Amino acid sequence: MSAPRTPVVADPVVVAAGTTAADAVAAAGLPTSGPRAIVVVRDPQGQLRDLDWTPAEETSVEPVAIDTPDGLNVLRHSTAHVLAQAVQDVFPEAKLGIGPPIENGFYYDFAVDKPFQPDDLAKLEKRMQEIVKSGQRFRRRRFGSLDEAKAELAAEPFKLELVDVKGEGLDSSEVMEVGGGELTIYDNLAANEDKVCWSDLCRGPHLPNTRLIGAFKLMRSAAAYWRGSEKNPQLQRVYGTAWPTRDELKAYLKLLEEAARRDHRKLGADLDLFSFPDEIGSGLAVFHPKGGVIKREMEDYVRARHIEEGFQYVGTPHISKEGLFHTSGHLPYYADGMYPPMELEGADYYLKAMNCPMHNLIYRSRGRSYRQLPMRLFEFGSVYRYEKSGVVHGLTRVRGLTQDDSHSYCTREQAPGEIKHLLNFVLSLLKDFGIDDFYLELSTRDENKLDKFVGSDEDWATATVVLEECARETGLDLVPDPGGAAFYGPKISVQAKDAIGRTWQLSTIQYDFNQPKGFGLEYQAADGTRQQPVMIHCAKFGSIERFIGVLTEHYAGAFPAWLAPVQVVGIPIRDDHADYLEGFADTLRRQGIRAEVDMGDDRMQKKIRNAQQQKIPFMVIAGDDDVAAGTVSFRYRDGSQRNGVPLDEAAAHVLDVVRSRTNAGPTAPGTPNT
Repeated sequence: MSAPRTPVVADPVVVAAGTTAADAVAAAGLPTSGPRAIVVVRDPQGQLRDLDWTPAEETSVEPVAIDTPDGLNVLRHSTAHVLAQAVQDVFPEAKLGIGPPIENGFYYDFAVDKPFQPDDLAKLEKRMQEIVKSGQRFRRRRFGSLDEAKAELAAEPFKLELVDVKGEGLDSSEVMEVGGGELTIYDNLAANEDKVCWSDLCRGPHLPNTRLIGAFKLMRSAAAYWRGSEKNPQLQRVYGTAWPTRDELKAYLKLLEEAARRDHRKLGADLDLFSFPDEIGSGLAVFHPKGGVIKREMEDYVRARHIEEGFQYVGTPHISKEGLFHTSGHLPYYADGMYPPMELEGADYYLKAMNCPMHNLIYRSRGRSYRQLPMRLFEFGSVYRYEKSGVVHGLTRVRGLTQDDSHSYCTREQAPGEIKHLLNFVLSLLKDFGIDDFYLELSTRDENKLDKFVGSDEDWATATVVLEECARETGLDLVPDPGGAAFYGPKISVQAKDAIGRTWQLSTIQYDFNQPKGFGLEYQAADGTRQQPVMIHCAKFGSIERFIGVLTEHYAGAFPAWLAPVQVVGIPIRDDHADYLEGFADTLRRQGIRAEVDMGDDRMQKKIRNAQQQKIPFMVIAGDDDVAAGTVSFRYRDGSQRNGVPLDEAAAHVLDVVRSRTNAGPTAPGTPNT
């Protein structure tokens, strides 16, 4: 979720031997201040370098502006350092954890005597403003030895731990302190002298100076375990955001306000859709009757679409013996994401975290011929994943979820056609629900961590090329995601934008050449030989729960009429008009419309407000004149009205809107759709 801007793209510049990148940038006439300033450069190996970097020989580099994704990360990482300096100025006893950039902002973890309060954040913001205005310079310094680093960081126990592990086993996108084969520290120097104001273990890079931090805000504080483990000390995490300009900060904060209004967790409670009872456990949702309507409508529609697209509906259990997940390869690669095993009858059983191993057993249950391929299996499979408590978030990150999961078994020659079929199916399905702004992401293996992936180089290369070619044929933008693949193969994911421009990862398509081998899957080819099929995984929504959460926020709870839990509510002007409206509602119910009449004691205007708050598409009102004339009056969610509509015409209007599955809100004739 970010404020839109068009980043500047600069041509490469040449840094002469013995000069700095800043010299080359200045010679090229590129901006070094303002909202599009060049803040770092990218060397030929793809590494980001500070502007005071001096290469030993002439080097062509790519200037990186502050308004690019990499530039924004540098801005936010530098702002995290300013925060840490401010914390140690205001709270001298504070010990430093880690402080990486994250999407749209940054955080920094601290060990302090007591949790931060809102007044503390205000004090820290004030001190940060002073540091930013002072124009401190960031300067990189390399430690000569491990002992030298430990001596300088002796008062920082968490930094010492990072020095000892040297980045091994750490998420390099989160731990910015170590990595890259050397230990470095960044000094914050006074603007006009080489006085060190503050220092922090860091691999960088950073802004040239703090004045390039155009605008920032501290958002909140929260508890966080050191290195994400409940076994470690609990620290205080301060979150913030930073932008090149004040206008961008204001736009982002406005976007956050709109996102808060659309928060599916709040709307889920307000609209009585779902809840997360403590008695059941974190990340485990229950759907109430109204939420159950949305879930049922989605599942019924998606099930029918799968059958139309040639899929066969199957069902599998929620638990399995441990050996199944060894055969599939998920143990040990995916063990941390699974619930602990249960010992039963001398065997360990796991709650399944994925459906694919069981679908493989269905395929393997009898001999298969090439004439049966592609064979497409589909189910709404409930799976259970042990997400850490810190990342569980409403319906969009849960521990119990239902996947609209399919697996296509095909020949290698059929794989490109099957992937194209799945892509077309996925995109059309999302459009059916009103999501129509996409780009694609291609996730490949991390070439520096090949031990985390299985399969031959040749298989990975083939699968990656097939996915990339199929993705490009859609005409959608394709963004690389190196290291994001599953352990068994690369994947395409659909990144979809909602009504306020936020991006959500929804559908995934994965090319798997490993599980068929592990399960010994075969088919008889045309020449009579036994061949191994390719397996294509596909989840259309990712999960039903997540998609309902996304749709709730996309529509701000005002679901299209075909999905709305209550489609029509009758509102009598007086109690004696209720029976008339009940007759109309009964006519609609017999035709499959979810209609009810508000028989409560509230006055008519209060009933209208209640219906508006519940975001019901059609409010149908009747008084004396309507009863006498055999008509009703419509009031729509946008406030428009349509009076004196004959009952048959009114029923036809409701049926037409609902059955058309339009994703626009119903309105009075002549009123623009909302």
